[in-house]
Amino acid sequence: MKTKLVLAGALAVCAGAASAQSSVQLMGTADIYAGSKRMAGDAGRASVVNSGGMTTSWFGVKGTEDLGGGLQAKFALTSFIQVDSGNQGRFPNDPFFSRDANVSLAGSFGTVTLGRGLAPNFLPTVIFNPFGDSFTFAPLVLHANVPLFNGTGWAATTPSDTGWANEIIYSTPNFSGLSANVHYQFGEVAGNSSPKNVGFNVLYFHGPFAATAFYERDQITNPAASAPFATGDKKTDWMLGASYDAKVVKGFLTYGKAKSDTLVPQARTVSLGASVPVGLGKVLVGAARTRVNPGNTRSTLSIGYDYNLSKSTDVYAMYMRDRITTFSSGTSFGAGIRKRF
Repeated sequence: MKTKLVLAGALAVCAGAASAQSSVQLMGTADIYAGSKRMAGDAGRASVVNSGGMTTSWFGVKGTEDLGGGLQAKFALTSFIQVDSGNQGRFPNDPFFSRDANVSLAGSFGTVTLGRGLAPNFLPTVIFNPFGDSFTFAPLVLHANVPLFNGTGWAATTPSDTGWANEIIYSTPNFSGLSANVHYQFGEVAGNSSPKNVGFNVLYFHGPFAATAFYERDQITNPAASAPFATGDKKTDWMLGASYDAKVVKGFLTYGKAKSDTLVPQARTVSLGASVPVGLGKVLVGAARTRVNPGNTRSTLSIGYDYNLSKSTDVYAMYMRDRITTFSSGTSFGAGIRKRF
């Protein structure tokens, strides 16, 4: 009831503002698929109707106010939702506005954002793989951001979620295709200013070529109330990536490394992908391989077709094979529909 009242209040305020400010928008994405899932190490197969095959479903409000002199004030309040069940959030106890909850000031100097926003790893990871922000079928995203809750004990190589709370983000202006974002998350631990998350990413787009890099040093958990990692260690993660669009095919390549002070010493991930226009859609192929030293090696391959029914609606069919050494392999497939609004 409390979360419903919070959302109702936020929508009421924004609806009132919309009459005087046309830039306030209700927006989101509803994505749902049906299929069968078995990840590496799973004991058995599950037939599912699940939310978020290609994009994690979400909704919310965003707005911009022109303050004059090239200065703008912006806000974003957006929430994840499981379209298959109607449950709020990506998983139990996910904060209500876990996708965005921030206010920013933008001008010729760039943009300064305060609140909950993206982590440094998110944009480079989802832009530089052919499956985008699919947390179900994108091999690179699965290795980096989705732990396996089975006997494999597989942990995400990015240890602190794809979004950070209590953070300040500085985003530079665009310099002929080059831009950067600097992130600082406060630990908010009384009497101890040491625990914090810091990082940055760089994005470059020039014609058919694009490149990226990100770095994180994490000491704080996310997405719920931030607290230092139970082990008290520092975890670092970085990645380099590039893509080239030759019109008949767009290729993707990334390489990254993750390590921890006290846990797994090092994990290396390489990913390859391609997007091939066919008709009104695209054939998507992607593979990722992560080698943990010492530990197991995980290899994931996905292939599928995404077909555009309109500018805001597409349907898709995907197949994935997932394998971790010393554990049973798994295959998954699904077909779904995604509607942006």
